[in-house]
Amino acid sequence: MKITEEQLKQVQAQVQVKSQLVSDIGAVEAQKHELLHALSNVIEKTKETAAQLEEEYGKININLEDGSYEVVEVEEEEEKEEEVVEEK
Repeated sequence: MKITEEQLKQVQAQVQVKSQLVSDIGAVEAQKHELLHALSNVIEKTKETAAQLEEEYGKININLEDGSYEVVEVEEEEEKEEEVVEEK
């Protein structure tokens, strides 16, 4: 007993498409992993750069278009909290 030739070709085509899709999904997942790793590296480098800039300039907001910056004023409440912590 056999299925018809047309039915066999249909099933074979569907299995082939499924296999290709599974393969493509694997490739996309691998690429996703690489992109997430690259993103993590950029975030880490950004944090390092921000720490260096803060050490040199203090807390600032940088205009990314022209490089100008404004000093971020520390609120009085934050200063009081820091004083209390330092006193302990």
